[in-house]
Amino acid sequence: MQLKHTIFPVIAVLIWSANTVVSKLAANVIDPAAISFYRWLLAGIVLALFCGKQVWRQRRQILPYVPKLFVLGMLGMVMYQCLAYIAAQTTTATNMGIIVSLMPLLAVGLSVLLGEAATVGSVLGGVLSLFGLAYLLSQGDPAALLSHGVTIGDGLMLLASLSYAGYSVLLKRWTLPFNKWHALTVQIWTVIPPLFIYYLSQSAPPMTAAGLPLVLYAGIPASIFAPFLWMYGVGKLGPSRTAMLMNLLPVSTVLIAVLFLGESLHGYHLIGGGITLLGVALAQYLKRPLGRRTAAA
Repeated sequence: MQLKHTIFPVIAVLIWSANTVVSKLAANVIDPAAISFYRWLLAGIVLALFCGKQVWRQRRQILPYVPKLFVLGMLGMVMYQCLAYIAAQTTTATNMGIIVSLMPLLAVGLSVLLGEAATVGSVLGGVLSLFGLAYLLSQGDPAALLSHGVTIGDGLMLLASLSYAGYSVLLKRWTLPFNKWHALTVQIWTVIPPLFIYYLSQSAPPMTAAGLPLVLYAGIPASIFAPFLWMYGVGKLGPSRTAMLMNLLPVSTVLIAVLFLGESLHGYHLIGGGITLLGVALAQYLKRPLGRRTAAA
C-alpha cells in the first residue's frame, strides 16, 4: 500500500526535475521576465477556475492572512523562480539540480537562526554539504574558489534555493487555517502584480513560439499537477516519509539533463553532489540536539 502511494510524490519530483531542465531550455528562447509572468498568470487562471468561488466565499477569513501569503509568494514564486530563470543563462541544469538539493539543509539553518535548537545532523551535514558544494562548483579544485569565485549562475541559484528554504520555513511556522489550494491561489494572485511590473520593466518581452510549450509546462504540470501529487503523498505517507523522496530531485535532474540536454557528467559532479546529498541526509536523520547530555550522564 505504501509503495502504491509513493508513486505519486515520486512523479511530482520527476515533474519538478524536468522543470529545472525547462528553465535551462527557456534561457535560449524566452526572456526570464516573460516566462516568470506568463507561467504564474496561467497557473493563477487555472486555479481561479477551480477555487475562485470558494476563495471568494472565505474572503473575510483569508483577508487577514494576505500579507503573509504575499511574503510566501514573493519568496517561493517570484524570487526563487525569477532567480532560477536568470541563473539558467550562465550555469548548467546539472549544477542547478545539485544546488537545489541544498534546500532542506538551508531550511534547517534558517530555522536555527529563528530560534530552533541546532542538531548534530545540521552541523555535520552543513560542513559536509559546504565542502561538497565547493568541490562541485570548483570542478574538483576547492582552492580555486578563493581566486576565481563561483559563476554568476551558480551564485544566483544558491540565492534562489535560500529564498525557497525561507518559504518552506515560514510556511511551516505560519498556521494558515484554510485549504492549501485556496492559500496557493491567493499566493499566486498577490504576486502577479509585482511580476507584471518586473515584466514591464524589461520592456514587455514577447511570448515566443518556442517558449509557449515551456510556459505551459511550467504553469500547469510544475505549478499545479506536481503540488497536487505531492500533497496527496503527504496525506498518505506523512510529511517525514514524503520529504525523504525529495532527495531524488538532484539525481533525476542530472539524469534528465544528461539525456535530453546532452550535458556532460564529470567526476566532480558525482563526488561533489554525493557529498552534498550525504550532508543533507545527515541533517534530516540526525535529530539529536547539539550538546544534549546522554541518558547515562
